[in-house]
Amino acid sequence: MGTAATARKLGAAAAYGGGGLSVLGVTLYGLLRAEATLARKAIGTTDGRVPEATGWYGRGRPGPAFKIALLGDSSAAGYGVASAEQTPGAWLGSGVSERLDRRVHLRDFAVVGAQSKDLDEQVTKALLSDPDVAVILIGTNDVTHTVRPSASVRFLSEAVNRLHETGIAVVVGTCPDLGTVSPLPQPLRQVARAWSRKLAAAQTIAVVEAGGRTVSLSSILGPEFAAAPAVLFGPDQFHPSAAGYEALGRLLVPSVLSALGQGEVEEEAPRIGRGEAVLPIGYAAVKASQNPGTEIDGTEVGGAKRGVGGRWVTLMRRRLLPTGEAESPEQGTPENGDAPTDESAEASA
Repeated sequence: MGTAATARKLGAAAAYGGGGLSVLGVTLYGLLRAEATLARKAIGTTDGRVPEATGWYGRGRPGPAFKIALLGDSSAAGYGVASAEQTPGAWLGSGVSERLDRRVHLRDFAVVGAQSKDLDEQVTKALLSDPDVAVILIGTNDVTHTVRPSASVRFLSEAVNRLHETGIAVVVGTCPDLGTVSPLPQPLRQVARAWSRKLAAAQTIAVVEAGGRTVSLSSILGPEFAAAPAVLFGPDQFHPSAAGYEALGRLLVPSVLSALGQGEVEEEAPRIGRGEAVLPIGYAAVKASQNPGTEIDGTEVGGAKRGVGGRWVTLMRRRLLPTGEAESPEQGTPENGDAPTDESAEASA
């Protein structure tokens, strides 16, 4: 998707959502940048060290294994927790393995502090691992560094397109609602909320157009953060705690299963009673940006991918599946998609 096309999609999202970045004057934009700098100082810097989530999940389960590539920023890497089983990657690998009763090999390519512009390098590395599905979590640092949404979605679109063209299913967790971050002062917090929601809607449009599907992170932890920030925020009050990462990882599992063609049969058609529907992409993207856990994926109506309102999509609200504890990953490199024997896994651990 070129820059012009990205800009048109952003315009469509703004038309449905109203307001947004387009109404920011020069003075307010300058204030936003200044307050963002102060907020980053209040939050502090990260040293980039995170527990290693890469490895095998589903010890004792049969192969061949499903392979997952996890890309993005600190929210994908699991910055701030003490052990690998507390990372979102561990919850994702363990959850998929449990639901499918199959071995899973997950490789985490995420980098703390990454922006959308950094996805190209991560995708290059991920393609070498030949994953079945790629999961991307990106956008927060684009907002805190006041990157224009048009640039952010262009980089994301290019990354999704590269993966999709090689036959890899793609699931993108869109930018979370930064209005829940307590170190952000007003009016920055309110502007950050509008900015992050606008970016999430634009990400949805770009990803679906490029062949992927999205899951809205929105304010999934917002009410819990407000009620008990010490529980679901980490010590810096910006990155999630272990409980927050668990909620994030578990939220992604149903959509990843569906992307792999392994979802629940009754979950594959929209149900009006749950607010699910087939909608034009612009309207669905804005609606999803305001409702955590909403999945958007391309579809057809009467054999046509597009209608008067643009690309047709399905808006789904998949059930959060019950799961046990997250596993600690076993080390070892997958070969030909086959899981290692228990003996080889023990030898490589």
